[in-house]
Amino acid sequence: MKLGFIGLGNMGAPMARNLLKAGHDLTVFDVVQSNVDALVKLGNGRVKSANTPAAILGSGVDAVITMLPAAQHVKSVYLGSDGILSANVKDVVLIDSSTIDPMSAREVSQAAASKDALMLDAPVSGGTGGAEAGTLTFMVGGEEGLFNRMKPLLQEMGKNIVYCGGAGNGQVAKVANNMLLGISMIGTAEAMALGVSLGMDAKVLAGIINTSSGRCWSSDTYNPYPGVLDNVPSSRGYSGGFGSDLMLKDLGLATEAAKLAKQPVPLGSLAQQIYQTFSLQGNGGLDFSAIIKLFTK
Repeated sequence: MKLGFIGLGNMGAPMARNLLKAGHDLTVFDVVQSNVDALVKLGNGRVKSANTPAAILGSGVDAVITMLPAAQHVKSVYLGSDGILSANVKDVVLIDSSTIDPMSAREVSQAAASKDALMLDAPVSGGTGGAEAGTLTFMVGGEEGLFNRMKPLLQEMGKNIVYCGGAGNGQVAKVANNMLLGISMIGTAEAMALGVSLGMDAKVLAGIINTSSGRCWSSDTYNPYPGVLDNVPSSRGYSGGFGSDLMLKDLGLATEAAKLAKQPVPLGSLAQQIYQTFSLQGNGGLDFSAIIKLFTK
């Protein structure tokens, strides 16, 4: 397939590289020119650059994938004066892998349908490591037949491709999952800090939790206490991984969506406030597991 790719940041660039490795020719756009130049150079003639999102459609692409920071960027890229939907998009498949609120995803999907484009919302889980390794989980919303048609393409960037239902449901799955992740990381951090403060060895405590009823991903795979696990951010000064400000953003998406649905999320709201406090203390660039610093001396 001839593909367009918009958004070549920490997630988008490795995703685009995996598509290039899979044999696809790409036309790309990013507001940071150096990101574009790096991929064009890597492509050795198989990657072209476009000056605007709309210009990508002029290269005869079969599908366009977007990976953008927030809803306002998604709306600008799709709905702006030189956005994707300002061009002829009839029968072009549009796949947005940004993490945004479900309502914005549905708004853009409806706009795409009005232009006879085909659209899926397909946010991902797995972080930059998963993007590099091609092992991301895609949570996909949209028409099921289109999902089945595009699944092989998504499998070139990810390992688990899950159909979630109609338009926007991929985003629903993502915000619900990440809200739970934020809550569970705070709980794990609090429990680890308590046990160590009472004289327990951190590794022994983690081993007990991970074979008992308190076990969760935040404890057994991504433990926030330094030295418990190798090759996780807590063992390298909380560098890399999933930033605390990104977790704060996702918790905000969850609580805003909950307000619109009139659905109570008391623990989600508390988690948002805890990460907001952490960010205001200047820690937003640290991995989200660094939240344990609030509970340790």
